[in-house]
Amino acid sequence: MTVSNTVELLGHYGSDETIACSAWTSTSRELTDGKRERIGKLINMLWSQGHETPFEKATVHFLVDTDIASHIHLLKHRMSSLNAESARYKELKEDKYYLPEDWKGIRISDNGEALNTPSDDWHQRLAEYTEEGNRLYHACLADLEPVLGRKRAKESARFFKTYNSQIQADVMFNMRSFANFLKLRRSPEAQFEIRQIADIMLEQVMSISGDPFKETIQAWKNSNIIKEEV
Repeated sequence: MTVSNTVELLGHYGSDETIACSAWTSTSRELTDGKRERIGKLINMLWSQGHETPFEKATVHFLVDTDIASHIHLLKHRMSSLNAESARYKELKEDKYYLPEDWKGIRISDNGEALNTPSDDWHQRLAEYTEEGNRLYHACLADLEPVLGRKRAKESARFFKTYNSQIQADVMFNMRSFANFLKLRRSPEAQFEIRQIADIMLEQVMSISGDPFKETIQAWKNSNIIKEEV
């Protein structure tokens, strides 16, 4: 079953004010009208001068349906908290997978005959390859289970699952980690799929009612963490 990658913002904790209050703890957390007016200036100063610890006090929380290749990129951010659907604990019966849209129309060269495929483009060939892997996964699991036991069989049979197989992941970033994620994964050099996920995450955070991270986002723009609008 072909499915697009999706992102859902489940919730958030904190705001620019939360971050500012964390920084002001070293002097006085009491919020006055004058202090509230200085929140934007303070947040920009904190970020531009590398005082990033206060940004760990606010978080954003997402549910992501993603291909395994992009899931690996999510795992590489040490300050994120992530839990994901696992083929170790259950059989992946839905067989969800992702096909890159930019592969459409890219024709298989003269090597196509050697590949033994009737397809004439790589988008369709990947679909066939993935479907075959899914069939082998379930067949192998059924044969391994009586010999290896259910747990070990699930662990082993997943070798037939391809990188474009989709799983669901629950991921939370503090705002310091989220900035690092956006900087790396919205880069022009980043994989297209993870760049799309990062763009959607940023768009959803910027669309939170009340704009609680307005000054934080602006500080990131000023520091070129965010170089392009979503």
